Amino acid sequence: MLLCHPHYHSCQSNYQSKHQIAKTRSAMREGGVINGSSVWNASATEGRLAWDIQQLLVPTLDALIMLTGTIGHALVIFVLAGRRKRTAGPPHGTDTLLLALSASDLLLLACLPFHTAAIALGTWPFGNFLCKAISFLGVACSGASVFTLSALAVSRYLAVVHPTWAFGRTGRWLNAVVALLWVPACALAAPQFAFREVGAPVGPVHCFAFLSNLSQRVYGTALFLVGFALPLAVIVLMYAKIYCFLRNTRRQGRAPQLERYQSQVTKTCALLVLVFTLCWLPSYVLMLMLMLVGDRLGGTGSLHYRSFAICARLLASSSTVVNPVLYVFMSHKFRQELIGLSRHRCRDCKECWVYCPGLGRDKVQPFNPVELETPPPQG
Repeated sequence: MLLCHPHYHSCQSNYQSKHQIAKTRSAMREGGVINGSSVWNASATEGRLAWDIQQLLVPTLDALIMLTGTIGHALVIFVLAGRRKRTAGPPHGTDTLLLALSASDLLLLACLPFHTAAIALGTWPFGNFLCKAISFLGVACSGASVFTLSALAVSRYLAVVHPTWAFGRTGRWLNAVVALLWVPACALAAPQFAFREVGAPVGPVHCFAFLSNLSQRVYGTALFLVGFALPLAVIVLMYAKIYCFLRNTRRQGRAPQLERYQSQVTKTCALLVLVFTLCWLPSYVLMLMLMLVGDRLGGTGSLHYRSFAICARLLASSSTVVNPVLYVFMSHKFRQELIGLSRHRCRDCKECWVYCPGLGRDKVQPFNPVELETPPPQG
């Protein structure tokens, strides 16, 4: 059995050993010769068509994901770094988690070109060490990203429901939390480095890891529970508690103005849960289907399997794009800060162009983020 993570390329033939793969492919070719056919049968032709579409479509969409994701997270880091310079102090608790989320997502995006190249070429050309390292890093980064989203939900719950307790405390322990989140993420990814290897049972070289049926099911179940079900449960629970707290507070008449805020929070929380589920659930559904009924899926080369696998992989990759949009760009305060920083950067560039040495001044005034206008309070 082949060890794979649904986010990656080499998830085909997951329930066959090297010998079984070679035997199956040899039998298929011999069958074509015995029947006097010089072409594959209809199923093989369908699979080949799906493979050709995948080789063209996936690199294009991956390039779009890498471009938009990198720009989005770069803007997040740009604004958070400017905010830290302006306040001249340690970052806010939420800022620490947002920086950690951007770091893990950027590392995940850095792994994407390797899998894109493997899909476009139809083989793994990067050798055995990168097979292990990229697989390990990809699973670790996706795990850290998901765990950080759970920590963000907990942090928001504490800030809304227990603001007095959370004030001045979250900043102290969040740095340790961010570091500790990588421990279970790396533990989930360790089998990838231990068991992945480059192999070519028949035809192209692939980045595979061969395990027994029992080991594969144990690992797949652990990935699903720890990497998806548990974080989703934490996110749903925290946002449900926030909603219940705001509803009860408004009903008790302690803050009548909370009605509009409660509606906004409800829509935002529902959107966060929905997007998280849509991005990651298809990948884990695919993995569980391969574990439980892999031999009855009609073959990993079929059009239906490849179409679903492509969509699942792209949805998981697109989480790196939607994370900065949902958790940062939807904030009015962040957008105002981004506009302010951009204006000051443009003003600084104009001053450099007009007053550069030799054109009237010997010194260019440096950009000073302390002079930024104070952003409006968060609504």
